Amino acid sequence: MMKRLMGGPGTTSGFLLRFGQCAFGAASISVMTSAPGFSTITAFCYLTASMGLQVLWSFGLACLDVYALRRKRDLQNPILVSLFVVGDWVTAILSLAAACSSAGVIVLYSKDVDMCAVHKNMPCHSYQVSVAMAFVTWGLTAVSSHVMFWILASV
Repeated sequence: MMKRLMGGPGTTSGFLLRFGQCAFGAASISVMTSAPGFSTITAFCYLTASMGLQVLWSFGLACLDVYALRRKRDLQNPILVSLFVVGDWVTAILSLAAACSSAGVIVLYSKDVDMCAVHKNMPCHSYQVSVAMAFVTWGLTAVSSHVMFWILASV
């Protein structure tokens, strides 16, 4: 018998986790793509692609949570939870890598070469907000993958 943990699949807290991942990922994409010139920086393109994958994954699982809550279904079987674990780990690793690489570029531009101060038309603030939202998305995904791992380990 699997433990029912807060944040697990088919629970209200699990839905809220997934909704948060989806919302912050979509916000990160929106802010980044609204900044002019983001597509010329590879790390920012990677961040956008990674957050896009995260949004799709989180939205799909949030829909599953809504289905399970409305139909009072149990989503905690070993095969389904192991799929959730692998998906969460993959998206968490991609999100962290994208957020860290983008943060490195922002530090380089704003602190090391001082491009943000020299070129006033550079949207450094938008880049920073997008990366901050990507880190929040990663944090929520890390919590979710941790919960899924413990549910799977309790079989």
